Amino acid sequence: METYPDLEPLPCATFEDVFAATASGEAELAMIPVENSIAGRVADIHHLLPTSPLHIRAEYFMPIRFHLMGVKGASLDQIRSARSHVMGLGQCRNFLRKRGIVAKSTADTAGAAREVAELGDPGEAAIAPKLAAEVYGLDILAENIEDAAHNTTRFVIMGLDSDVPERGEGEWVTAFVFRVRNVPSALYKAMGGFATNGVNMTKLESYQIDGAFTATQFYAEVEGHPEDLSLQRALDELGFFSSEVRHLGVFAAAPYRKTAASLTPG
Repeated sequence: METYPDLEPLPCATFEDVFAATASGEAELAMIPVENSIAGRVADIHHLLPTSPLHIRAEYFMPIRFHLMGVKGASLDQIRSARSHVMGLGQCRNFLRKRGIVAKSTADTAGAAREVAELGDPGEAAIAPKLAAEVYGLDILAENIEDAAHNTTRFVIMGLDSDVPERGEGEWVTAFVFRVRNVPSALYKAMGGFATNGVNMTKLESYQIDGAFTATQFYAEVEGHPEDLSLQRALDELGFFSSEVRHLGVFAAAPYRKTAASLTPG
């Protein structure tokens, strides 16, 4: 594995299994996809991250290149449907629409390639990374079919360790979950401390709780380390207007953040 070559990968059927294996100690770390530059956030993680006992220890950005693959001897013109994980299908929407190919959702991209190999139908294809074609003996019928060249998935690496790393050099990200108090303009007031203290918030997501259709819980990421005086003051103000604040991790900002910023127009 590219990020932790000294560790042995532990295959899991679902994201829930990944969280459970790491929480129980069966796995040392969990590598969780949280968002994609084309398809947005990974829906399954939306409800798992805020309630997990795990803490974010690092982040990793992976450029994604998808290929359309079919059984040996199949041609692109024969393909009627393509299988992949819902995120993979979302990242190749334009290609599929242009060619009138029906999208079929599967549990994961590698599983889609395996299903196509087992079916042996020249009208069925899979959307997956190139390695899947090699593993399951498929022909690549179209390369790099993602909707945009910047297609990148962000992962967070999580573990049970909740210790905050020392400030050190470089740039840092602090992640936390909070619930605002049930008072008018609570969210506006809670966010005010970040603005007045010059703390940049890079992510803010709302969550429904107990079936209520009101956004009372939020997941946030901000630039900075808890040792920074500006962030300390902002978090203190956040706590005053919140009924609960739970820290999910402090980790070094990945170098890719600067690369991505330089590619953004404006």
